[in-house]
This record gives sequence, C-alpha cells and structure tokens, in this order.
Amino acid sequence: MSNCTALPATNATPARTLSARASFFLLASITVSFLAGSLAPTPLYPVYQAEWGFSALTTTEIFGIYALALLGSLLVAGRLSDHIGRRPVLIIATLVQAVVMLMFATANGVAALMLARVVQGLATGAALGAVGAGMLDLDKTRGPVANAVTPPLGTGAGGLLAGLLVHYLPAPTLLVYLVLAVVFVIQAVGVIFMAETVTRRVGAVASLVPQFGLPAAARAPMLIALPVLVAAWSLAGLYGSLIPALTRTVFGFDPSLASGIAAFAFAGSGAATVLALGSRAPRVVMAYGAFALISGTAAAMGALGAQSAVGFFLATALAGSGFGAGFQGAVRTVVPTAKAHERAGVLSVVFVVSYLAMGVPAIVAGLFVTHGGALLTTAQYFGTVVAALATFALLGTLFGGKARVKLGSITR
Repeated sequence: MSNCTALPATNATPARTLSARASFFLLASITVSFLAGSLAPTPLYPVYQAEWGFSALTTTEIFGIYALALLGSLLVAGRLSDHIGRRPVLIIATLVQAVVMLMFATANGVAALMLARVVQGLATGAALGAVGAGMLDLDKTRGPVANAVTPPLGTGAGGLLAGLLVHYLPAPTLLVYLVLAVVFVIQAVGVIFMAETVTRRVGAVASLVPQFGLPAAARAPMLIALPVLVAAWSLAGLYGSLIPALTRTVFGFDPSLASGIAAFAFAGSGAATVLALGSRAPRVVMAYGAFALISGTAAAMGALGAQSAVGFFLATALAGSGFGAGFQGAVRTVVPTAKAHERAGVLSVVFVVSYLAMGVPAIVAGLFVTHGGALLTTAQYFGTVVAALATFALLGTLFGGKARVKLGSITR
C-alpha cells in the first residue's frame, strides 16, 4: 500500500513500530472484530430465551440498549482521539472488549446480559471514530472504502461464527466469547506497537462534552447521505433483532444457525458490494444502494409471507448489497470533507445517525410484538417503512446533485 503515510506525533511510541501497511490492516481488523462481537449474541438470543424465559420485547431491549450505549459513547468520546491520539483510545477499548466477552461468557440472567451489552456499546462507541479516523490518517484513498467495508464484514463474520459455534460445538454461550476475547487481547498488543498517526491537541476534556455537529464543509454532503443511512441501518436493526424469531416461526429452522446465515448473507453481500463499487462515484453507489434496499426488502418480506426460505435468503443478500452500497456511498460522500483533526468527530456523527436508525425502530417493533402484534405482520410493516425510506433516499440521491452543489457553495 504505497500511499500509506503516518503523520508525526508527540505521543510516545515503541522503539519498534508496525509499518503503515500493517497498521492499516490492524485497524481494519479491529472494526471487524468489534462489530463481530456486537452481533455474536444475536444467534444466542433463542438459547438465552429458552433458559431464562424472557419475551420478544426483552430481546429487542437487549439489542437496543447496546445501540443506545454506543450512541452515548460516540457523543461523549467520539472526538477524544482527535486530541489525545488514536492509540490510547484503541488500547483501552480493545482491552475493555476482552473483558466484555468474559462478562457475556459468565452471564447468568437478563440483567447480566444487559450490563455486558451496555459496556460493549460504550467501548465500541469510543473506538469507532478512532479506528476509522486512523485508517484515513494512514491511507486517504483506501480509508473511506475500508470504513465502509469493515462494518458489514464484521457483522457478517460475527453472526456466522456465532451461529456455527452454537449449532455444531458444545458450550454455545461460552466458546464464541472466549475466541473473541483472545482476538481482542492480540489486537490490543498490536496497537501498542503502532506509530501514532496524529499529534496531541489541546481540548481533550472539552471534547468530552456531548456534542452533535459537523464542520461546515461536511453539512451539505451529510444532508444528501442522511436518508440512505437511515434506511440502510433501520433494515440492519430488523435483521439484528427479529430475524432469529422469524426464521424459527416462519420456516421452523434452528434460529441460531439460520439467523447466523442470514446475517452473513446480508452483511457478506454488503461487503462484497463495497469492494465491487469502490471505484464508482459516491452518488452512483448511493443510488444503487437505495434501489437494492427497496427491491431486496420488498422481496424478503414477500418471501416470508410465502414461506419461501430460498427466496428469503436470496432477497436478504440483495438487501445486504443495498446496505453495503448505501453505507459506502454515504461514508465516501461525507468523510473526505473533514480535515485530519475533524475525522473522528465526523465519523462519530455518521455512526450516531446509523445506530440511532438501527436501535429505535427495533425497540418499537419489539413493543408491537409484545402488545399483541403478530411477529410476521410486524416485520412486514417494518419492511414497508424501510422500503419507503429507501425510496425517499433514491429520489434524494437522483435529484440532490444540484442541491448539493448549491449547498456546498454556500458552506464555502
């Protein structure tokens, strides 16, 4: 990776440091493992539900509380690495994630599971801005692509890994977490041997005051990207919260394995799409993403109604392609407008919007199911809303180019 260059920093770094290329791939692997860890509990929800007897609402609350904790962490600590450096934030966050895996492995009830999800959300929120900004520091060309491809790659890997381990190996609520804990410890050691990519800046304490804002240059691009971000991550929320129960209810499948396969189909196709469309203009990528979200979501909901498992998994892959393209187009539209000391903050805003869109609808869907709504009907209503959001995103992307130019000229 010839265009990887690290910026000078005053932070103390080890005498022997990783190359810029190795550091870039280490940072990408951290995003993958963090998001794999975030989805690892999903195929286990049916196991926990059978052991502890909680409702569908509790499942969505466990899912949603992670997203809310992550949002709070992004708002408080999302900009911290712009001031104290990427390395300190990432070393602490990866070690905390290793501890979180042990919390999951020893959880003995809903309260313990929720506590683990809260701590996991806090650690992930602190790390996402730092790791994404670090990749941009090292490689301005591949950084935006890596920031778009690693979230779906991690999500798919986590869901599939957990599903396979739960279905085929013993100790389903233990083994996956121990594997991930070892990964996090190894990554923390790797970060110790990275060179810092930014200089220290004053204002670290002030940066902890919750804030939700963008530099002027990023505001117009964010308006263009907002609808597709909301549509894409709302659909991710549906898959993360209701799909385990749906695959059991509609198809009679083992929900742990089926939800893991669905997560892999959704996120894996998203990651592949990001790589395939990396050279396309962001506006074209977002337009394709919105179209694939509309058609994939409609097809998935139709397949559920027709009880077609093959149709459902194929439609899931199409919807996941839309998720990957929509998120990539949004990241490549917004993030490159930020200066080096603004990158973590801008990425934090992108992720705040994304996880808010993922968490809130999932909790609302859980409320509907708990108060008498049929699971399949609730999912289909959810899918209709996602398709409507994606339609709005498609129209905004197709007709928003002139508006973007005008808004951009105003901000400059």
